[in-house]
Amino acid sequence: MSHSPHAMGPLFAGPIYHVYPLGLLGAPRRHPRTADPVAPEKSANVQAVAQWIPHLRELGVEAVLFGPIFSSQSHGYDTLDLYRIDSRLGTNEDFATLSAELHREGISVLLDAVFNHVGRGFFAFQDVLDRRENSPYRNWFSGLRFDRPGPACDGVDYATWDGHGELVKLNVDEAEARSYVLNAVARWIDEFDIDGLRLDAADVIDPTLWPNIRTVVDTHYRSHRPFGRGRFWLNGEMVHGDYASICGPQGLDGTTNYEVYKGLYSSHNDANYHEIAHSLQRQFAAGGIYRGLRLLSFADNHDVPRIASTLTDPRHLYPLHVLLFTIPGTPAIYYGSEVGVPGVKGDDDWPLRPELHPHTLRDSGAHPDLQTAIAQLSAVRHALPDLADTEYAPLSVDDRQIVFRRTTTVVAVNAADQEAYVGIPAGAYRDALNGDEPITGASDVPIPPLWGRVLVPQS
Repeated sequence: MSHSPHAMGPLFAGPIYHVYPLGLLGAPRRHPRTADPVAPEKSANVQAVAQWIPHLRELGVEAVLFGPIFSSQSHGYDTLDLYRIDSRLGTNEDFATLSAELHREGISVLLDAVFNHVGRGFFAFQDVLDRRENSPYRNWFSGLRFDRPGPACDGVDYATWDGHGELVKLNVDEAEARSYVLNAVARWIDEFDIDGLRLDAADVIDPTLWPNIRTVVDTHYRSHRPFGRGRFWLNGEMVHGDYASICGPQGLDGTTNYEVYKGLYSSHNDANYHEIAHSLQRQFAAGGIYRGLRLLSFADNHDVPRIASTLTDPRHLYPLHVLLFTIPGTPAIYYGSEVGVPGVKGDDDWPLRPELHPHTLRDSGAHPDLQTAIAQLSAVRHALPDLADTEYAPLSVDDRQIVFRRTTTVVAVNAADQEAYVGIPAGAYRDALNGDEPITGASDVPIPPLWGRVLVPQS
């Protein structure tokens, strides 16, 4: 697939390649300010991601989504400063250089934006700990009180994210705190020329923030794209609830689709394609509750077990990815999962976030041939506008087979380990996934085992 700089649509067809830089690059697990002084220090620099560009191009990647890269205490979500790249990854200049190199290759740059909470080492919270009621930042944090011990038993209590005392909830309703966040977004566009944001913990942030962010990104993005680059991508992390509740023309373009994430693996593990079929119909078919939204589809990410460790039958990696690339939504590939890198949670999430190198990647997972299949699926997706559209119509489903239509393209997926026969609407087709093989619609069209067909109507 060929790219031209800044030529892709603003709401990406995909795939998006999701990396967790602190893990990918083997950075120290704690910021030098908070690290154990006797622990050996490693060096990392975000510019090393440029070594992955040939691999990204081979996969047909349209954008790279960077997990948290700004100064933090440990895992990236306990922010110290939203205006500086984490020193464990280099400098602002290093990331600007990387961003420019990715853009020259026609690959867009997306950032993980953490606006719901900060770390206890965040400069404004440190001032609160020092000056307490006299701090000019006392209104920057939700639930701030000085009349009880608090999570650290230091006489300062505050709201947290999900009960984690090291994550202090920002009060984005406060004018100065909101300005700090909005100014950070503007600086990222101006300094790093980014194309979009994944908004962490979007479901627990005051949704009145979204129109403010939309105004800022549209204004600054247009100044960097005078020839109509299009809409800046805003996608919110949302696990449960109504995804549509935080989306709209003046808000987010979409959210993470955790419902489909769950259905992708459990439909294979349980030999029950009816589950994923039900979710897709509920979300995207006629009358679907998310019809028209651009949700982010994924098989795994930095917070959940890797798909190679989740599937009970690893051969299902192949039909699962056929689904991932052909259902509505933008597909995302978590770094390393394209070769079946394993990973399950231990005492923390670091086993999901390993250090990897592009030149040894094929030896890092048990399924090196999977990346060839993903590259093939990516090429098909880019060649067929139907697959990047939001139209979806179910045709048939069985325990291990599913057939659906994407505008005019018909997709059939077979999770069984033997050839299966399914009904396809009458007509002449070419199979874009299997060498443009000619197929005639009938009640008994063969579908290859553990694979699928993507059928394009022929006039």
